Amino acid sequence: MLQRVSAITDRLEHIWENRIMKRSAGSILAVIYLVLIGIIELNRQRLFPEPLANLLPTNHFFAVEITFTVLLLTEVISLVFALTRSFSRSIGVQLEILSLILLRDTFKYFTTFSEPLEWEQVSESIMPMLTDAIGALTIFVIVSIYYRIQKSRPLGDDLEQKEFIAYKKLIALGMLAVFILIGAVDLVRFAQGLSLYPFFETFYTVLIFTDVLMVLLSLRYSIKFTVTFRNFSFAVVTVFIRLALIAPTLIAVLMGIGTGVFALAVSYAYNYNLRIQKTETAEQRQID
Repeated sequence: MLQRVSAITDRLEHIWENRIMKRSAGSILAVIYLVLIGIIELNRQRLFPEPLANLLPTNHFFAVEITFTVLLLTEVISLVFALTRSFSRSIGVQLEILSLILLRDTFKYFTTFSEPLEWEQVSESIMPMLTDAIGALTIFVIVSIYYRIQKSRPLGDDLEQKEFIAYKKLIALGMLAVFILIGAVDLVRFAQGLSLYPFFETFYTVLIFTDVLMVLLSLRYSIKFTVTFRNFSFAVVTVFIRLALIAPTLIAVLMGIGTGVFALAVSYAYNYNLRIQKTETAEQRQID
């Protein structure tokens, strides 16, 4: 069963990463953006019937926000597949998504302004917009450093490593199903004119439990304190990202930056411990 699940996950990842993301993602997003602008303009001209017109926006900046949200959804799918690789990689992608969410929130303010823009309307939102933008930039820098310092080592022997990866692929497939389910529920609610569930907040809540499950599974193959501490610490990163998504602007940004710094500190401490262990092993061999 695990082999079949692994094959399915590998196939889906290949299609997503090589056929969609590398070849088509940019074009699809550009088309969505232009189509949305066209639809919004038609709605501004009152060319849609009343029930449909009430569901559609009339502010052109909604095209930016919606397209950005679609981009975030693609990043979430990439995050699901990153779960099959390593904890450190998936945490990096989570921080990437948080930085993009902060950038999207910057554009969100524009959807509350009337067109054409007037300074009196914009002035009160300048500080929150700057806060989100600076926070996104800071997290971007942190993530860049984070990826450069990552070091990992396999859990157990080759057979155990393959088995653990197979379990992670099974979990990733389940997360993909959850992603589709949450999206389907939101689409139904949108069609019914109901308020949408907070998609990213809901997904990150599920991700917390997923991270804990993966850490517990890893204990089957390694019970070393350093590995256990690092992996549970990375699960804590997911918790704080989830909290940042519901916090007020300034607190969310500070939590996001603090979470990124925490992930960096955990990585530095883990790498330092690896160096110490290698040095002690080398010294022990010389003594022997």
